[in-house]
Amino acid sequence: MTYNGGELTDGITKGVDVRKHRGLEIAALARIDKQDDVYLVPSQTDPRHPKYKVHYHAEHPTCDCPDHETRGCRCKHIYAVEYAIKREQNADGSTTVTESITVTKTRKTYAQDWPNYNAAQVNEKRHFQELLRDVCGTIEEPKQDKPRRGRPAVSMADAVFSIVYKIYSTRSGRRFSCDLMDAKHDGHVTKALHYNTCFKYIEKPELFPILTAMIEQTALPLKSVESQFAVDSTGFAYSRFVRWFDIKYNRFTAEQQWVKAHICCGTKTNVVTAIEIHGRDASDSLQLPALVENTAKNFDVKEVSADKGYSDRRCHNAISKVGATPFIAFKKHTSGASGGLFRKMFHFFQFKRDEFLQHYHRRSNVESAVMMIKSKFGDAVRSKTEVAARNEVLCKVLCHNICCLISAMYELKIEPMLAGTAAHKIDGLPTNSGLFPI
Repeated sequence: MTYNGGELTDGITKGVDVRKHRGLEIAALARIDKQDDVYLVPSQTDPRHPKYKVHYHAEHPTCDCPDHETRGCRCKHIYAVEYAIKREQNADGSTTVTESITVTKTRKTYAQDWPNYNAAQVNEKRHFQELLRDVCGTIEEPKQDKPRRGRPAVSMADAVFSIVYKIYSTRSGRRFSCDLMDAKHDGHVTKALHYNTCFKYIEKPELFPILTAMIEQTALPLKSVESQFAVDSTGFAYSRFVRWFDIKYNRFTAEQQWVKAHICCGTKTNVVTAIEIHGRDASDSLQLPALVENTAKNFDVKEVSADKGYSDRRCHNAISKVGATPFIAFKKHTSGASGGLFRKMFHFFQFKRDEFLQHYHRRSNVESAVMMIKSKFGDAVRSKTEVAARNEVLCKVLCHNICCLISAMYELKIEPMLAGTAAHKIDGLPTNSGLFPI
């Protein structure tokens, strides 16, 4: 479920049908027992999992599974019980299941602004180069401690532009060379770098803070649009493997390595406002305070939503510290005994669950942001070292931010003005001398 523009939307008629179909499978293949007024429904994915308890009432059935507790909707276990109740035994011994369930859900739909969406997509590549050139123009060149011998040093602005533009193109370094020559011809770079030079620069650790700052900088033009944010993490696999000997099965086992990106994004434009890159085993909840704090430096943060992985007192307090309200899903065993803001939000969830979930479901937008990044720029990195892999992930997120900014230029009539540059004017859009939308 998603939360968009202040209304709870439901991309979800399909989602309901999926739950009904899985409930039908459970009712047909599994045994559903009844103890007093409780139905015991086995897990469809893990036979060893304790059976879920369904209290069935025609108007307000409940289940103790995470899907029902978090979303408040009818889960597949409730549908399975309904099918089991309506099951009829024929005289010839065959079984007939009658589907007679009506699901009524009031929802508001939003039409796609196709003319502006199409215009943004058609002109994206041109605007991407212009915006990337502008933000690269703010990069300070590293100071040399002593005179350099040999060939002149490559401009850091040219190197970053070339690397990020290559990631945007999704092509190999060799096939991207022609695009870089075109960029030089258009005046976006002073020199078309050799593809090996691009590979060399992406291996530099000093690129990490530069790219992180550029991500935050490209989110700034949407400052007046975003006030509600969502936090989550995602992994990007790369060409390294961990290999170990498994004593239990007496064999060698290998697993692909990945880097983990922790992001905070706005829930209206999906722009990434803060990012942390760590190893595969980094805890999600430990990264939230830094993400929220960095976002609050540039944005007026009013709400932050996150899943159960961030459900602890430290995360609630970190969000409250920047003056925002946390809407974080609670784990099944939570009692609210820890006190403080955590306890207040837990009681809010218990007594006003529908209102809480309307805010919490904004979290779905961070899933949309992750899907936008991975579907457009790839869910894996080509780099072979950890430093290069982290820089490549940052480049993907930076590309995503610039694309979000281009969409806002057409759909929200924003003329982005990055630090030290002039506002970008688009034919048909009103003049705006500031940073924010008219």
